[in-house]
Amino acid sequence: MGQMRGLPAGSEAGTVTIVLNTSLLLLPEKPMQQRYFDPRVGYFANGYSKFSDTQQEVETVRFITRWRLEARPEDVEKQRRGELVEPIKPIVYYIDPATPKQWRPYLIAGVNDWNVAFEQAGWKNAICAEEWPEDNPDMSMEDARFSVIRYLASPTANAYGPNVHDPRSGEILESHIGWYHNVMTLVHDWYQVQAGAVDPRARKMKYDDELMGDLIRFVSSHEVGHTLGLRHNMGSSSFTPVEKLRDKAWVEEHGHTVSIMDYARFNYVAQPEDNIGKAGLYPRINDYDKWAIEYGYRPTEYTDPEKDHLYWNNVIIERLNNNPALWFGGEGSDSDPRAQREDLSDDAVAASNYGIKNLKRVIVEIPEWNVEEADMYTNVSRMYEAVVSQFNRYMGHVAANIGGRYLTNKSIEQTSAPDKYAPVPKTRQKAALDFLNEHVFTKPEWIVNVPYIFDLTDRPDNYLYNVVNGVVSSSVLLSTAKLDRLEQFAQYDSSNYSAEEYLSDLYGMVFSELGKGKAVDSYRRYLQRRYVTAALEAYAAAAATSNGKSLLLGQLVEIQEKAAKAKSSDSVTKAHWLAISKQIDSALKK
Repeated sequence: MGQMRGLPAGSEAGTVTIVLNTSLLLLPEKPMQQRYFDPRVGYFANGYSKFSDTQQEVETVRFITRWRLEARPEDVEKQRRGELVEPIKPIVYYIDPATPKQWRPYLIAGVNDWNVAFEQAGWKNAICAEEWPEDNPDMSMEDARFSVIRYLASPTANAYGPNVHDPRSGEILESHIGWYHNVMTLVHDWYQVQAGAVDPRARKMKYDDELMGDLIRFVSSHEVGHTLGLRHNMGSSSFTPVEKLRDKAWVEEHGHTVSIMDYARFNYVAQPEDNIGKAGLYPRINDYDKWAIEYGYRPTEYTDPEKDHLYWNNVIIERLNNNPALWFGGEGSDSDPRAQREDLSDDAVAASNYGIKNLKRVIVEIPEWNVEEADMYTNVSRMYEAVVSQFNRYMGHVAANIGGRYLTNKSIEQTSAPDKYAPVPKTRQKAALDFLNEHVFTKPEWIVNVPYIFDLTDRPDNYLYNVVNGVVSSSVLLSTAKLDRLEQFAQYDSSNYSAEEYLSDLYGMVFSELGKGKAVDSYRRYLQRRYVTAALEAYAAAAATSNGKSLLLGQLVEIQEKAAKAKSSDSVTKAHWLAISKQIDSALKK
């Protein structure tokens, strides 16, 4: 049979037994009415191409995925008057009986939490979770008629929430959510790093059941959201004013992000003196989630999907005008710095500065918080690296503002909405560059100046070099796509940050010693070598017609010429400039 790669038992024995289950579900005779997809509300979508004799072009039909919720005939008018009614068939999730008993109530709560969103859509008791009826021989967790939250005994640190739906209408038929046992390590590390400075409960390696249960509940709610049809909304946290994250009364009432479908995790901006409780630290089902469920699940009087779509277009315009925080920010892949994973607030620079203050508090306490008898620094190493990773995230959140642009989907009727595409303001981009100069271009000593560093590594600066690599790369600071975008926006409005000005500012920060005869320390030498390497990579990869390619060439030639003439009484610095000059000269001659 050949080798059974990835299956240890099969590799040893040469054979493996696999149990398969096939479960067929008959689609409803009458498909559920479609609700058309709208990019201003984040739903998963399905679709097809529609052909007819009267068309002059092929029509693409796209509709959202959602469960079928129907009111009893006698309740239809009640619901239209604004009364909450129960659906004929609610959405039910069962808890896998293999799930450790202490976590079951929290998983159930994570499902039931969604009822507050369904109430805004006109439903009560629309969704619930129940223990699996283990004494019922007619029920199987492999049966496609039942939706289950499955517990997976695995070292994988993750969870997932898929759904199976009718391709004709988008009607969700069932879902098997999976949560891996080791997702608990993921939420543990996030919480200690992001909230350890403000929540004493986070300052240990093994959390109390109540805290871990709360974190599992948050994961449960997020994954259930996916199975209701909702996509990630990475932009939801960008409408929270940064200072409100430190306002105890405000953040405990409103939450630190308007959607649990964001990757906002925990309130890392809050400072110890703010005395913020868990209501202001955890994510929750919030205003955007309620609005998204309303869009997907509130019935209208229209039986024609086209008319239903026109009705919702007007509702979307009204809601966004009244509350811009209901904006759907996508999944963080469209160069909009508002829609990023793991970030918080409307100001990445201010939020990251607060976050770094807390990291400096956490990093020195790691050995005491995570001590376990006879531990060979495994816990300390893991949590130390988690702090460095969090610092790297802050750098990425800020760097994304440089050369970024805001994307705001709109329909033609939204005359008061901003342009669909808009540059990040120049002041914000320059502030981002100043932040990077302070925290990356200047050696972040605090990361390695901890008493236990040589218990972890004999080369501490490698941690710092990895920070540099993450920021100073051909895809982050020196992306020709960013340079071209800067060039385009500045061409039509000279007040925008131009690519030429940006590269000049960047050069002045990274190569401030060049031509001044100053000695350059090892950290800065690494930074400058990394910059040259990244610039050469970006230059080589860019299309010949790219303006960014020309700008990079001009800067590389300038660095090469100045480095070739650079003088220094420090022999290492002199050799450094000579090496940079030769590296550029050699690369450009290829």
